[in-house]
Amino acid sequence: MEFVKEFAIFLYKNNIIKFGNFTLASGKNSPYYIDLRLVPSYPHQFRKMIKNLQNLIDKKTGLKNFDALVSVPTGGLVIASALAIETVKPLIYVRNKSKEYGTSKLIEGKLSSNMKLVMIDDVATTGNSILNGIKQLQEAGSIISESYVIVNRLENANKAMDSVGVKLYQLTDILEITKILFEEHLIDEEILEKIKKQIDQAS
Repeated sequence: MEFVKEFAIFLYKNNIIKFGNFTLASGKNSPYYIDLRLVPSYPHQFRKMIKNLQNLIDKKTGLKNFDALVSVPTGGLVIASALAIETVKPLIYVRNKSKEYGTSKLIEGKLSSNMKLVMIDDVATTGNSILNGIKQLQEAGSIISESYVIVNRLENANKAMDSVGVKLYQLTDILEITKILFEEHLIDEEILEKIKKQIDQAS
């Protein structure tokens, strides 16, 4: 896919993906770090990413087959907001903890029972961040059977989504990105092998 190749090179050249030794939010070590929160600082590339995500949703789910988009703060919410504008779909988001003032709601936006929702996030690692949101929405009576991410780190997010009956789709994954970077002589074989090892250890 032409977009994925261009996107992978863009991520690398703008330090949005970095290789080395990093500690993730989960406390786990990783040979790379990817921060998609930097992408909106490049509006042309951001718009291309959103349009490609829109096309993927249209192909896999169908834009007429769901009522609203839903996301979790913060990385996914920026993507979902732009996507909501492009697709003219309502936007809902789920906080990871309820606010301590006002209505103390966990779910923000107009939600009614039996609403068909599509979950959006930026990067999927274990899937835990969106799993919590999906469970809250399902408890509120929403129907959610598909989720979409820009990059899948291939560390069991698919299994986590399967456990709640949700299919996970992605624009690309870390293996595809690193293979492109290796083929373009931007990273060496050692980095590619470290990525493969990380994925193998997670599965």
